[in-house]
Amino acid sequence: MRKDSPGVYLPPPLIYVACFFIGLGLQKLLPLPPGPGPGTGPTMLAVCCFVLAAVLVPPALLRFLRTRNTLVTALPARSLQTGGIYAFSRNPMYAGLLLVYCGLALLVGNWWTLLLVPVLVTVVQRVVILPEERYLQRAFGADYTAYKARVRRWIGPRGA
Repeated sequence: MRKDSPGVYLPPPLIYVACFFIGLGLQKLLPLPPGPGPGTGPTMLAVCCFVLAAVLVPPALLRFLRTRNTLVTALPARSLQTGGIYAFSRNPMYAGLLLVYCGLALLVGNWWTLLLVPVLVTVVQRVVILPEERYLQRAFGADYTAYKARVRRWIGPRGA
């Protein structure tokens, strides 16, 4: 096992949860008019978010389990994931968590949670994804460079 690691000690799901609760807190401190909440449009959009998350996250988790890779971002990777769902997204778990976040935000009807999405994406990218990418480049070199050239950070193959 490699001794080097991404050095990300804050579990990424906690960033999503913290951002969601910050949005709820902001609504109490600086209330905005009620946002989208339970109802046909927002509920259907939330369901779509949850379905897409279910398409991304379980296959990513299963791939990690099959390859005995770690989900703990502070530990070194055993292998570079490039197949399955990872052929469409370098970060399907983070994209899936973002979809769950958006789905919940739509159901709760809190504008703050939706307004914080760009902040959330920026924080996840800077605090988690960029350190992971630097580590993967060190650990897997040319293989990771070729993978980055083929697959986008969040979703979709290059050239699509």
